[in-house]
Amino acid sequence: MDAIAPLALTMGEPAGIGPEITLAAWRALRATGPAFFLIGDPALLPGAPIARIAAPEEAAAAFPDALPVLPLALAAPARPGRLDAANAPAVIAAIEQAVAFAKAGRAGGVVTNPIQKSVLTAAGFPHPGHTEFLGELAGLGAPPVMMLACPGLRVVPVTIHMSLKRAAAELTTEAIVTQGRIVAAALARDFGIASPRLAVAGLNPHAGEDGTMGREDIEIVAPAVAALRAAGIEARGPLPADTLFTPRARAGYDCAICMYHDQALIPVKTVDMDGGVNVTLGLSIVRTSPDHGTALDIAGKGIADPGSLIAALRMAGEMTAMRTKGRPS
Repeated sequence: MDAIAPLALTMGEPAGIGPEITLAAWRALRATGPAFFLIGDPALLPGAPIARIAAPEEAAAAFPDALPVLPLALAAPARPGRLDAANAPAVIAAIEQAVAFAKAGRAGGVVTNPIQKSVLTAAGFPHPGHTEFLGELAGLGAPPVMMLACPGLRVVPVTIHMSLKRAAAELTTEAIVTQGRIVAAALARDFGIASPRLAVAGLNPHAGEDGTMGREDIEIVAPAVAALRAAGIEARGPLPADTLFTPRARAGYDCAICMYHDQALIPVKTVDMDGGVNVTLGLSIVRTSPDHGTALDIAGKGIADPGSLIAALRMAGEMTAMRTKGRPS
């Protein structure tokens, strides 16, 4: 079996909590792994035990004793809680470098610290967020799929960052089928689930209640479930979302396909706010991230919870191991 390469962790927004949760994650994982290295400015970690490395291949040996850092200089000194658009190019470059390392097999996968989208947008970044940018850098010809995961629950929103009115208008059978296929393939390849079970949520209350609360579930969602089943995927739905996330219901599926952002994210954040992980499916590489933002209001205060980043690193390591195991020797 091939050795598993260390994970590449991007610095994210340098004025946010990324630096402090990175250091906390290294302390939590230094003895057990998975090994990772940070792509970022060493000045973000003053006084921390770091090891400057020149290449990803140096990270594993350094990891037990110090946080490996592949230096990428910022244009301006970072101050906790104080955004500076001058540093946007370095934030973007860290993502690009991490993806390049992963595509070349020099990093096992990519874990991204949170970015501040408003700063990147002001600097000319054309993408709505990480997921879309990663789709451009490492996609497989189809739009990437955002999955949120925590112990006991995985969810995928078919429509993401748009108003509820727009989400209902843009929802299509084709989009549900495409995402369902990508999710089923990823659950088998990256999570070792031989026969994934998908639960497909209805759009309307009570899944439309036979059309009395809207016909979208009859005309859009149900045909998608039928198409997935015809493709050999175990899919059920449309199912009423108000009962889809109870403990008993969650035991009956491996991932819930949801119709809009909050339908997916509210349950996973309620079940495990601190340990949720954002996973991008449909890429040529492994990518995870913590399920929270930059938390500028508490940056630099030493109180940020690293739990979600630790979970993201562990999940990326498990996914990388699964992909490595599945490669021909």
